[in-house]
Amino acid sequence: MWDSTFDETLRSFLPFLSTEEALAADTPLREYGLDSLATVELLAVLEQNYGVRFQDDALNLETFENPGRLWTTLAGLQPAS
Repeated sequence: MWDSTFDETLRSFLPFLSTEEALAADTPLREYGLDSLATVELLAVLEQNYGVRFQDDALNLETFENPGRLWTTLAGLQPAS
């Protein structure tokens, strides 16, 4: 599962997700308000927060389809600890 930073960051870009609702791996991000502009802003915030750079092949609708896919992509960019 993802960390609290990811959860908090992602929630800030989902205006239609209430604070009481769980953010599940399969939550459809577009249905909760993640539009194209918000996706670009989210990408920049995630790159800054995690010190990574998304590769061109990860910049597609599937990557930003749901939290599970996005976290898997992001986790794959982070150096092993």
